[in-house]
Amino acid sequence: MSEVIIGVDGGTTAVKAVAFTLDGEIYATHHESVPVNYGPNGEAEQDMNLIWEAVASCLKSVQDQLDGHEVVGIGLTGQGDGVWLVDEAGEPIRPAANWMDGRAGDRVAKWTEEGKDAKVLEVTGTSLFSGLFPVLLEELREKEPEVMARAATQLYCKDWLRFKLTGERATDYSEASRTFFDVRDASGYSESLAADVNLTDALSLLPEVRHPAGKASPLSAEAAKITGIPEGTPVGVGQIDVAVTGAGLGAVEDGATWLILGTTGFVGTLLPSVAERKSDLSMVLATGNDAQVLEFMAPMTGTPNLDWIRKMLGFEDAHWDEIEKSARHAGPGSHGVVYLPYAAPGGERAPFLDPNASASWQGMSLTTEREDILRSVYEGVAFSLVECIETLEVTDDLLVSGGGFRSDLICEILADATGLTVVRQDAPEAGARGAAVLALVSAGRYNTIPEAAEALGASTQTFEPNADNNKLYRDAYDLFLETRGALRPVWPDMRSLRKQTN
Repeated sequence: MSEVIIGVDGGTTAVKAVAFTLDGEIYATHHESVPVNYGPNGEAEQDMNLIWEAVASCLKSVQDQLDGHEVVGIGLTGQGDGVWLVDEAGEPIRPAANWMDGRAGDRVAKWTEEGKDAKVLEVTGTSLFSGLFPVLLEELREKEPEVMARAATQLYCKDWLRFKLTGERATDYSEASRTFFDVRDASGYSESLAADVNLTDALSLLPEVRHPAGKASPLSAEAAKITGIPEGTPVGVGQIDVAVTGAGLGAVEDGATWLILGTTGFVGTLLPSVAERKSDLSMVLATGNDAQVLEFMAPMTGTPNLDWIRKMLGFEDAHWDEIEKSARHAGPGSHGVVYLPYAAPGGERAPFLDPNASASWQGMSLTTEREDILRSVYEGVAFSLVECIETLEVTDDLLVSGGGFRSDLICEILADATGLTVVRQDAPEAGARGAAVLALVSAGRYNTIPEAAEALGASTQTFEPNADNNKLYRDAYDLFLETRGALRPVWPDMRSLRKQTN
């Protein structure tokens, strides 16, 4: 009987389950969309039970496609950050406030004034933003005290899914790093940090921390009945999506760098310790591998920008290939149109922090065509990544993944603007593949993550920089930064007016 390993990816707007053969080929897959509910004050919430039901449906569909193949394990990953709370019985106390939630923007500013941001950064390696657990938890406690009093455990998205699959409450080093975890020595949750931000009692909400490729837990009888996958199937610990993608791309050793373009952007590098970090503006995750950390920037300027302009310009019924072809008619530089891609309700968190960041176009005139506006969005999203690449001092080839990088145009713009070679994995689903890699180790099929990553590896495609476009894009990129600097002082007033007119 042939064997497969399943990777589950609990994304922000879609969840999926992917079955890989043990030589890395995709055998079966299923995905389902999940909604994000936005509110007038920056709220971004999701129904935790609805996410679980969607994942269970994905697993059932994949199981039904396996034609007798044996499932040797299930790996997990998912969106990070936010507040995902369950009660003593394991039921959600409220919808999850996810990483995009912006309601705590004023609280971020207050924590910064009080110096709490520096304390969080020192211990966890993370800069404050509205969707970060500690600050968002305090916001919700103030606004919904009776509801929040029922909270027993914080389970991030993939931790929630593991709980539903196994009944166990746990997390991994990467997700723990988004709370009060001390990344400097990976010693555990910091009681002193919790005290410094007046949230000592919140420590009781935080679950046990496990290695992302640590010992698997058995699939429960209840979950087996729902999914059709045999009871006792090993379920791995997993990692936050941005970190697990490295395993899916084979980037697992110190010095490895990769980029993701999905609902958010991501540029990250594995370092032997936090002492090697390149910027205080970055975020840092412990990996569980001694003192190793992942230093990264995750701008909130991802593919929702492209989805938004697709809708606004009437391309909703057009295939992305057709949309990209239209954008190419504008040519590099978009005829002087500059787009600032800060459309997320929570503002921006990398490579600068500003909860009031707003999207806009500049440089338009009566001669501006629809194609110019369209291409400017592609360029604005790419320029946001370029800024992170330069801040983290990345000079090697750019290994990329995520739905946004399926666009040849995005890959070409990134190569031309940086002068670096872009390497794209041909096979999709790097996040699910990375979850499967870790699960193979958790299930005892491989002893190390590099061995499992090599076994599930996929071929790649390269995009070489065009020297003729490089100077033009460098000028356009400089103008992008100047335009943002000029508009940033009025962003708070824009946000204020938005609230007044809701």
